[in-house]
Amino acid sequence: MEIKRVVITGMGALTPLGNTVDEYWKSLVGGKSGAEPITKFDASLFKTQFACEVKNFDPLDIMNRKEARKLDLFSIYALATSGEAIIDSGIDLEKVNLNRAGVIWGSGIGGMKTFQEECFNFKDGDGSPRFNPFFVPKMIVDIAAGHISMKYGLQGPNYVTVSACASSNNAIIDSLMLIQLGKSDFIVTGGSEAGVNITGIGGFNALKALSTRNDDPKSASRPFDANRDGFVLGEGSGCLILEELEHAKSRGAKIYAEVVGAGLTADAHHITAPHPEGLGAINAMRLALEDANMKPEEIDYINVHGTSTPLGDIAETKGIKEVFGEHAYHLNISSTKSMTGHLLGAAGAIEAIACVKAIENNIIPPTINFETEDENIDYKLNLTLNKSEKRTVNAALSNTFGFGGHNTSIIIKKYNA
Repeated sequence: MEIKRVVITGMGALTPLGNTVDEYWKSLVGGKSGAEPITKFDASLFKTQFACEVKNFDPLDIMNRKEARKLDLFSIYALATSGEAIIDSGIDLEKVNLNRAGVIWGSGIGGMKTFQEECFNFKDGDGSPRFNPFFVPKMIVDIAAGHISMKYGLQGPNYVTVSACASSNNAIIDSLMLIQLGKSDFIVTGGSEAGVNITGIGGFNALKALSTRNDDPKSASRPFDANRDGFVLGEGSGCLILEELEHAKSRGAKIYAEVVGAGLTADAHHITAPHPEGLGAINAMRLALEDANMKPEEIDYINVHGTSTPLGDIAETKGIKEVFGEHAYHLNISSTKSMTGHLLGAAGAIEAIACVKAIENNIIPPTINFETEDENIDYKLNLTLNKSEKRTVNAALSNTFGFGGHNTSIIIKKYNA
């Protein structure tokens, strides 16, 4: 069977750093932090009182009030970025086979705020089981993909991947494989998350997973720094249009980059902690290289999972050294979560976009907020600390790992005809 080549022809982003791909990229390169005190609810009693919220976004800019009331915010975010990506791709939906056009989306939690509100309303009510008729359709995690497909009439594969913080990378990988196998011509893929709410902050606080640096939120996400104390919760969405190469060429599409490899593994170790030696991550990166038929020396940049947790950052750097050997010291590594916070199930999508833009512009976005060395981390690795670096980027690898031990790695490469 012929394995089809898969390229990226459109992108959309709604992030704590900007509400378009261009705004997001400019902020990344500039080393801007999106962390600020929480505005979505009164967080004064919480251990963590800040997050990386989406800013200056009004759902009514993309839909009417009646439509917005029927959707959870994570679905609204999905529709915003899929709209940007489809326009960016230049696809004329009247001239393509919509039976071969799919939507594969990722979200780790889905409609958390909707679930929260309905439970609170019931608790504060008179005990009668009066629930909003849109409660279930707003909350269920698959609904974002459904809304995208209905808006654009896309009748091919349609579902959502759920693997915690690896969810949108899993969606991209599934899209890649379906197109490679000739099952679809193009797929709208990515992920969205809207977890900055009472239950999101409260739940992650209970896990002791979040930074509590309330006195200085912008410096709170500090991957690889000895004084890191947890991740910063983020929200938003990223979307990519993955398209079969010949289909893209036939319509004269601009091609940003090519997706060439993927790796999927499990730690089989612990519900929240990574394997201390990074074994699952090691296997995922090796499988991605094997799938891409590439040598470690061909990778120029790694966008790491890099959440700013005490265990995770150590395990991932160990894994990179194991996979890349001496070349680990010649490539660039950075954690863009130092700026965006952790978008949970949407993280892989916006980080894949960062890889595409790094390839397009030959610039590595930084890992900001570094101050103090950790004796458990090898700083001979180029962690792109505190400022962007210019270098030729022909190929980038992006890691996302999720609670439950889910590990995903994808490789994105400069397109060569």
